[in-house]
Amino acid sequence: MDVRRIDDLDDPALADYSRLTDVALRRVTEPAGGLYLAESTKVIARALEAGHRPRSVLVQEQWLDDVAPLLSGFPDVPVFVGEAPLLEQLTGYHLHRGALASMHRPVLPSVPEVVKDARRVVILDGLVDHTNVGAIFRSVAGLGADAVLVTPTCADPLYRRSVRVSMGTVLQVPWTRLPEWKDGAAELLHDSGFHIAALALADDAVTLDRFAADAPERVAIVMGAEGDGLGRRALAAADTIVTIPMLHGVDSLNVASASAVALWALRPQQ
Repeated sequence: MDVRRIDDLDDPALADYSRLTDVALRRVTEPAGGLYLAESTKVIARALEAGHRPRSVLVQEQWLDDVAPLLSGFPDVPVFVGEAPLLEQLTGYHLHRGALASMHRPVLPSVPEVVKDARRVVILDGLVDHTNVGAIFRSVAGLGADAVLVTPTCADPLYRRSVRVSMGTVLQVPWTRLPEWKDGAAELLHDSGFHIAALALADDAVTLDRFAADAPERVAIVMGAEGDGLGRRALAAADTIVTIPMLHGVDSLNVASASAVALWALRPQQ
């Protein structure tokens, strides 16, 4: 490994890891620079297994031996090593899992490529909370859906918090960006044979259990933004509006919880 002990926090090579508490800066520089951050050896391993290329790695001294096997195929990737207080000063937060990698973003595939063999797809329409995005990816991976599509206004699945909350499953589940509804998103899904089921509250909604009892072969489940839910274009694009029946005056679940319930109910039967 190309191990480099950190003695100068102003080293330009460390720029990927500095000022991470500045959310606005991170949103601008990571996508534009084609990078994302993978935190923990487990997540870094999943990124590498997915074929993603590291640009550099930042690691606490005691975690160096755990990182070494992961980078055996990348001898020229710099591995910056330092003590916890120094790394915290650099990044602005404590590295609880000891390692952080700056990864090159892969080129996103087209929607038809991602959904080609899929039976269950989840669409995240305008979600802004990175925790919810990560949690939904984890549900998708754990409950057997095939892919995730995110609208242009949805939070970035490769944002550090999304990746961490998902336990790295955003690096395993196939996903890509879906166009706006007004720009042909529904047509893309219908052309691929999907029935669009919007999870929302509506007078004409079908309960989840009734829909699941005779679910179409290929279903795209649309999840709306926290609080506001789905917009009128998404609802208009839906073939069916589906609701989860609730009790005790509660009208809905958190979007991540709702995704798990819906995916369990709509899991394809073997």
